[in-house]
Amino acid sequence: MILSMVAALGLTLEPQNIKCAKLTAKSKNYISRMKLFETLRIPFNGGFIEHESSGRFIPLRVIQDTEEKTQLIKDIIPLLHLQSEPEQAKTISYILTELVDNVLEHACTPVGAIICAQYYQDSNCIRIGIADTGRGIKKAINQSHPASTHIDAIQLALWPGITGTTKREGGTDINAGAGLFFVKSIANVNRDFFVIYSGSALYKMLKKTTNPNGILTLNSDPFKDRHSKNNNLPFWKGTVVGIDITLDQTKEFLFLLQAIRKTYSKAVKERRKARYKAKFI
Repeated sequence: MILSMVAALGLTLEPQNIKCAKLTAKSKNYISRMKLFETLRIPFNGGFIEHESSGRFIPLRVIQDTEEKTQLIKDIIPLLHLQSEPEQAKTISYILTELVDNVLEHACTPVGAIICAQYYQDSNCIRIGIADTGRGIKKAINQSHPASTHIDAIQLALWPGITGTTKREGGTDINAGAGLFFVKSIANVNRDFFVIYSGSALYKMLKKTTNPNGILTLNSDPFKDRHSKNNNLPFWKGTVVGIDITLDQTKEFLFLLQAIRKTYSKAVKERRKARYKAKFI
């Protein structure tokens, strides 16, 4: 996530205005392998042999259109050796698609989405970071829904059925306002890391304990999940999302989607009912 943020900031500058200082040999090699220097178009002479990344990481990539997004999805599955786990492949493909689509559809940035990922064998976990330097969640949400603070905007963005493209609860046929809710729910069910940062606000979902009854429960309101939040951070012009996916905890994807859809439908009905009741009063 941090690497994608550095790249996103760097892409707003001319290469000659970017300086790298006090980099150790280890950090130089790592960020070179992740293609930070190449992405920012600045020279680097590391003097090391670059190994094949297959099965370990997805170097930084800038996604500006649907064709590049499609190619990213095609590349990441074999690269992370998930051919033998179709449900895991579906989960990761879905998450990447939703995160990139959010940038392409809402961020209004000419740079695009900056994304990278890494696989950690010890924890059998994939960590994904995506950043943009667009208009941010608050401006996007405020097109159709009032949000006085950046953390309020994040809450609405994570709420199922809310999208900045329409005031209608449940969104439209093209944009149902479900993407971030789905991504957060997948991380929540698997007790994985999830964080979103936009403007001056950050929301981080905390790992919950295993439900002893084995019942899958999802909250439409992200503030009802175990979380921490801050609305007074250094301003980030755009949006950043970080998510970990623990592969050996990934639930059966169809079952998970059914539970998410049920929560989504219930949340949309409740918000519509509350809005109409307020108008009547």
